[in-house]
Parts: sequence; structure tokens; C-alpha cells
Amino acid sequence: MVMLRKCARGATISARHARMPPEMRQLLLLRHAKSAWDDPALADHARVLNGRGRRAATAMAHAMQALGLSPDVVLVSSARRTLQTLEALTPLPDSPLIEPMDELYLAPWQQLLAVLRRVPETARSVLLIGHNPGLHDLALALSGADAMPGNAEARRMAEAFPTAALAEFSIASPWAELSEGGGRLVRFMIPADLPEMAG
Repeated sequence: MVMLRKCARGATISARHARMPPEMRQLLLLRHAKSAWDDPALADHARVLNGRGRRAATAMAHAMQALGLSPDVVLVSSARRTLQTLEALTPLPDSPLIEPMDELYLAPWQQLLAVLRRVPETARSVLLIGHNPGLHDLALALSGADAMPGNAEARRMAEAFPTAALAEFSIASPWAELSEGGGRLVRFMIPADLPEMAG
């Protein structure tokens, strides 16, 4: 089971999620915002967000707040750019449990799925902040090929999962049973969709 080290509250079910059908869960997949490549000597793990990336992360935070997206648990890669993306989202409503994980750094989708299967079943909503190609591949695996023809958002997501993009999935199974095709794509947002990033 994922060990949640940074606990800011005792329970993982907010009042908002208490209104969800008891069998349903929510999964939010967020790619880190755009990072800088100015220093070629800097290790990849240590790369920071550039100015546009910071603006995009802040814009996505505002969009998430407007939509009422409030995770119970946040799983975030230990890379500096993913942690800075998370910083732009804070403070998150309901003070979620936050777990920075080396295991999520540049992880393939199968490894990301394995981490999600260890999430406590009391968590109704999980935000995972990670990297491509694994995050994009996970989103496609959860959607399943059958979802693409009739879902314009799924087709758009299949084309690209840019930096600071967010995919929201509805999950009917317990976390421990999450598998390919086990998610229904509710929405897909990219920074270019947001008014703050226009122009």
C-alpha cells in the first residue's frame, strides 16, 4: 500500500466526495508544467519550471478550483519540476495527503498503474503528477481503444498530452483492481484551453 507520509488531516474522504456514488472513484492525471533547459549541466531530475510553465501551472490550478476538483491523495514524482507544479496548485482544498515518490520519476505506465493499485481504498479522488511518456500511455491504457471513436476528448488526448495537461477519469473499480480500459475519460484540459494562457 502507498505510504502517505505528509498527513494534513485524519480522514481521506471530503464532504464533496461523500456525495459521490460509493462505488465510484476519481483519478486526475496531471503532467508537470513546462521546464527550463537553460543549464545543460543540470541533472534532469533537478530541472525547474520556466516562466511559461509557472504560468500554465497556476492557470491549471485556477481551472481545477473552478471545477471543484479536490483530491484526497496526491502522488507526485520527486523531480523538481513535478514538485514545483504541485506548489503552484497549493493550497489544495481539504488539505490532501501528499506523497512525493522516486518511483514515479520517468516511470512507464505499468509502474504508474502498479502505484495506483496500492492506494488506500478510503481515497475517493487521487491526483497523480508525473511525466511523459508514461503518463500519456497510462491515460490511453485507462481509456481503452474502444473509447476513442465516440469520444472527441479521448481522440484529442490520444494525439498529445502536453505539459500541464490534465485528464480526469471516473473509475468504477476499487483501486486494487484498476486495469486497462478501467477508466472513463470525463474531461481533458490543456493550458491552451485556459483564458490565462491565451495569446
